Amino acid sequence: MAFSPTQFSRDPIPPRVGVGLKPEHYGAILEGRPDIGWFEVHAENYMGAGGPPHRHLTAIRELYPLSLHGVGLSIGAARDLDRDHLARLKMLNDQYEPGLFSEHLAWSTHDSVFLSDLLPIPYDEESLARVAGHIDQVQETVGRRMLLENPSTYVAFKESTIGEIDFLSEIAKRTGCGLLLDVNNVHVSCTNQRWDAIDYLNRFPMHLVGEIHMAGYAPSEDDHGDPLLIDAHDRPADPQVVELYDHAIALAGPIPTLVEWDNDVPDWPTLYAEATRVEAVLTSHQKQAKTDAALAV
Repeated sequence: MAFSPTQFSRDPIPPRVGVGLKPEHYGAILEGRPDIGWFEVHAENYMGAGGPPHRHLTAIRELYPLSLHGVGLSIGAARDLDRDHLARLKMLNDQYEPGLFSEHLAWSTHDSVFLSDLLPIPYDEESLARVAGHIDQVQETVGRRMLLENPSTYVAFKESTIGEIDFLSEIAKRTGCGLLLDVNNVHVSCTNQRWDAIDYLNRFPMHLVGEIHMAGYAPSEDDHGDPLLIDAHDRPADPQVVELYDHAIALAGPIPTLVEWDNDVPDWPTLYAEATRVEAVLTSHQKQAKTDAALAV
């Protein structure tokens, strides 16, 4: 169904690099006011009623644009969405007016149990209808267009009858949602599933992408000694992931890009240096675009 947002941000996310906001960095950010494009927060970390987290986030929100990223809605689960969780998501969107709002194509709940992981779903007509219905419910409740993130996968479902990119494209067509392209997830999934990452990006509907994620992965091996990559978010982005990002930006143009570093969180200078490294790739394409435009005149 076509979706028309009813809520708008007072600060759209610029086509720059942002970082995930961590409590360890509140002081450095508020005192130093670094030159960073924007911040993203995990919604679930701010679902309490006030206290220091909200006080710091409110202060930072006055200085920088904000993106809200959900990790616990379990939008792919074979059950109804948690209405209390959805109400809290709406409250946060209303309170902080984020420039972007996103969720994972995954599930993390079963009956009354919450699993501390983002688990994949089979790509079939049943999943397609269920996820589309859930996204319709989210967007209508929150009043904002949602971005849906491509997952990192480690195994394939025998039940899948639809390719991942076709699945994501059809979800967006049915609901009017946008897509969040996680380039690290592309590298992880393509390595684990023996897909071609460049081909994946070439076929991805870049016109639907509202945000890009960059992160680090942990290398491992499966039982047969073949490479198995884990979406760890505990280190800088691998050079291969940066190369894929460069290709994605060449295809899509300048897109707001997040550096994710959620585990073994480094000090602020280290995280800022990683953001600067990624932004150099984004900036190079922006400069080239300006040069090409000038030459075309």
